[in-house]
Amino acid sequence: MDFTYHITGIDGLFILAMSLLLGFEVIKNVPAVLHTPLMSGSNAISGIILFGGLIQLMSTPPDRIWVLLFASIAVLLGAMNISGGFFVTHRMLSMFQVNKKKAPKNP
Repeated sequence: MDFTYHITGIDGLFILAMSLLLGFEVIKNVPAVLHTPLMSGSNAISGIILFGGLIQLMSTPPDRIWVLLFASIAVLLGAMNISGGFFVTHRMLSMFQVNKKKAPKNP
C-alpha cells in the first residue's frame, strides 16, 4: 500500500487561511471561564502538530531543505506550546485549590 499524498501550494494556502479564520472565530467567542479547558484542548492540538511534524521530518528526503526547515520549526513550536500550555494550565488549576492550614494547638 502506498500512503503518500500530494498537496499543491494553493491547497496549503487554502488550508492555512481557513485554519486562521476558524481559529480566530473560536478563540474570540470563548468566555474567560473556559480558558483552562481551552488550554487543555490547545495542548492536544499542539500534540497533533508535533506528531505531524515528526512524521514529516522522518519521511522527507534530505534534499528538500525547505520542507525539513518548516517541519523542524513546527516541531520546535509545538513542543514549546505543549510545555508552556501545561505550565499555564497547572498554574491556573492551582489557583482553585483550597489551602489546608492546620489550626494552632492551644497548650
